[in-house]
Amino acid sequence: MDTDFINITTENLADEHLCCIIRSKKPHQGIEAKRQWLSDRLNEGHVFRKLKAKATVFIEYAPLEMAWVPITGNNYYYLYCLWALGNHKGKGYGKSLMEYCVADAKEKGRSGICMLGAKKQKNWLTDQSFAKKFGFEVVDTTDNGYELLALSFDGAKPKFSPSVKGQGIENKELTIYYDMQCPYVYQSIEMIKQYCEMNKLPVSLMQVDTLQKAKELPCVFNNWAVFYKGNFETVNLLDVTYLTRILKK
Repeated sequence: MDTDFINITTENLADEHLCCIIRSKKPHQGIEAKRQWLSDRLNEGHVFRKLKAKATVFIEYAPLEMAWVPITGNNYYYLYCLWALGNHKGKGYGKSLMEYCVADAKEKGRSGICMLGAKKQKNWLTDQSFAKKFGFEVVDTTDNGYELLALSFDGAKPKFSPSVKGQGIENKELTIYYDMQCPYVYQSIEMIKQYCEMNKLPVSLMQVDTLQKAKELPCVFNNWAVFYKGNFETVNLLDVTYLTRILKK
């Protein structure tokens, strides 16, 4: 099955489909933003492995030291995303991708692999019940139900950065931290801008554009985080319905 996959490199990045659900034949600003983000990450050890098809079947992970998340630890990989959706679900592709990541981590002498999870599965996060079948266990938690899962090979464990534990900020208006890793982020930001402008609502859009900013974020983060009235709300991308529900609080 490994012959069905390809790894994105700086040489093929411009030509390969980036395997999210967006299928536009026209230039899509979210996809192009993703390509630019990836082009800067690939030389840092970031791995994007995908099915050789226009499908949502892929895995993304990176050395934890270089991963844009407020998590610390020595010699780990951080797993951003693992998806096998649509007609490709249930055919063993997810298992193959996870096995590739585990084998790569062991070959590179890594201490393990970690990922963001939650007591109750969240949208836009990799299926934690699937990860636990490979031996991932909860190694750190937040008070609002998020968890750090890890598969440790040598007993070492990563943890959330101290800044994560507070889950609050001083700014009371709608505040969104984001980076451009996900192709859906661009269109979500544009929707929020338009909605807030039309309804005369103040909003702070905080682009996370450096590794340092990511490591010091005041909440869990997997490329997106929402605050309102100073309180952390979600890592889920927003549609209008979800946004209005938050604003009614």
